[in-house]
Amino acid sequence: MSEARQRLDVWLFQARFLKSRALAARFVSDGGVRLERAGTITRIDKPASLVQPGDILTLAFSGRIMRVEIRALGMRRGPAAEARQLYVIV
Repeated sequence: MSEARQRLDVWLFQARFLKSRALAARFVSDGGVRLERAGTITRIDKPASLVQPGDILTLAFSGRIMRVEIRALGMRRGPAAEARQLYVIV
């Protein structure tokens, strides 16, 4: 029943949305992320918030809005091709 989870800032870094984990943590703290899980949308402002496969993130990057569904959790920050397998744009 318990599904694997990962810190949001770590996932954003490993999925190559931001260049460092510190930048990912600041991005989350500044309110740039909304989480949709089981039909409920929540603004996330804590980098240690846990995400899991199936969650949908809405990311606000300097005027651009991107919605991605988490497909998998990363084990490392690998090449871009590997990072793209962690999510799908919705």
